[in-house]
Amino acid sequence: MSDDTDTDYEVGQDNVQIFGLDIHNPVFAVSGLTILAFVFFTLVFQEQAGSFFGWLRPALTSQFDWVFMLAGNIFVVFSLLLIVTPFGRIRLGGDDAKPDYSYAGWFAMLFAAGMGIGLVFWGVAEPISHYGASLGGTALGDGGVRTDWAPLGAAANDPEAAKLLAMAATIFHWGLHPWAIYAVVALALAYFGYNKGLPLTMRSVFYPIFGEATWGPIGHVIDVLAVFATIFGLATSLGLGAEQALAGLNHLFGFGISDGSKVLLIVLITAFALVSVVAGLEKGVKRLSEVNMVLAAALLILVLIVGPTLAILTGFFSNIGSYVVNLPALSGVIGREDTNFMQGWTAFYWAWWISWSPFVGMFIARVSRGRTIREFVICVLIIPTIVGALWMSVFGGAALDQVMSGAGEAVSAAGLELKMFVMFESFPLSGVLSFIGIVLVIVFFVTSSDSGSLVIDSITAGGKTDAPTAQRVFWCVLEGAIAIALLLGGGLAALQAAAIATGFPFAIVLVLMCVSLFKGLLSDRQK
Repeated sequence: MSDDTDTDYEVGQDNVQIFGLDIHNPVFAVSGLTILAFVFFTLVFQEQAGSFFGWLRPALTSQFDWVFMLAGNIFVVFSLLLIVTPFGRIRLGGDDAKPDYSYAGWFAMLFAAGMGIGLVFWGVAEPISHYGASLGGTALGDGGVRTDWAPLGAAANDPEAAKLLAMAATIFHWGLHPWAIYAVVALALAYFGYNKGLPLTMRSVFYPIFGEATWGPIGHVIDVLAVFATIFGLATSLGLGAEQALAGLNHLFGFGISDGSKVLLIVLITAFALVSVVAGLEKGVKRLSEVNMVLAAALLILVLIVGPTLAILTGFFSNIGSYVVNLPALSGVIGREDTNFMQGWTAFYWAWWISWSPFVGMFIARVSRGRTIREFVICVLIIPTIVGALWMSVFGGAALDQVMSGAGEAVSAAGLELKMFVMFESFPLSGVLSFIGIVLVIVFFVTSSDSGSLVIDSITAGGKTDAPTAQRVFWCVLEGAIAIALLLGGGLAALQAAAIATGFPFAIVLVLMCVSLFKGLLSDRQK
């Protein structure tokens, strides 16, 4: 810890040792037992669980869509203000702190943790869905429910305008707003952990508001909510990854799709994640993240080469422009007529990102020591947004080119998890592209699971980063068990409902976090 670290805040000490495990009492017990009970009852009462999750998702998004929309906008504005204010000069870890990782290693871990499976799953599926809706057609909603809607009520009879609007809506869901959520959580954790000497756990960032009460019941509730949000957000992504990887394997090799094969795939990939978890952050997670980046870059470049290269490259800049122009309307809360779009897509996405934020935020915080706040926010907010826009432009642009040319009927008709593989069939080296895509999904699956286990373990161990390996193994296994339970107890709708249910209360927690972080930064400036 740097000599510049502020130690005005008192650190709570309530860790206990039981059977060699470093347990943060009672966060570990409450969260672990509650999640185990959830898995048990979901597996035993699958039919009832499916009905409940089918009701829960639309109920939350229709009633509380304004909460998610407003919170997302607050995070973007707050992050941008940190870049331009004097707070940006503060260095995480003190004035003399040096970065632990190079830019290349840092970006690889940021991107692998932050988006991963989602980009591969939705890269083709989402632009195609928005394009059909923009033309006044019937689009496939992301819960498997067919809904009629037109984003912003525009582009009804203009294919080119519909394409730009579809790409703007897609980039909107993978751009500034989700990365602002991650940036706020990661920055708060890094600042209070490295500059204030507090444990690297969610409760620590609320010290300026709650003071010593942070180490009592209030802090326990915050950390338990963080564990719930993280593990169910991860389970959603792991379930999506399993659906797509199995669909790709069946498409390529004819393996067949059944509940048993889904369970087997999750078990096998969780086993790979366990190996990485045991290896630790430096040897396991970092190396897998770098493998991820290489595979993702290879797939991106291959699709760019074999696809409509010129149309994709020119479309990237047009898509960015369309995103910027439509951003105020897409992020608006009042007077929206496209409620199905706002509730069925945007509210779900914001809830999903918020549920992921403790995991991604803490992971980013652990690898970001030594960066200034300005450098941190720019790199976490702006660069991933541009890379995400490029990914969506390449995959979505190639798919939309097929649809607009009349050769993409099979892509439009395919299931969400199959759209990317069906699109590849029209390209040279289609088998190679599909195989790389499957491997990429699986490796993203593993990195999400192992890095998520490290983060949950840190929260339940009171912020320690060197807790016993057995605890990391426990959480890694539990993540796979939840993904299995949700897939069997309702499929994709159940996965999404779980993410929204945990994301809703945590949205309020994160808004309060912005207030606490501002108070902490203000105290630094006053000194």
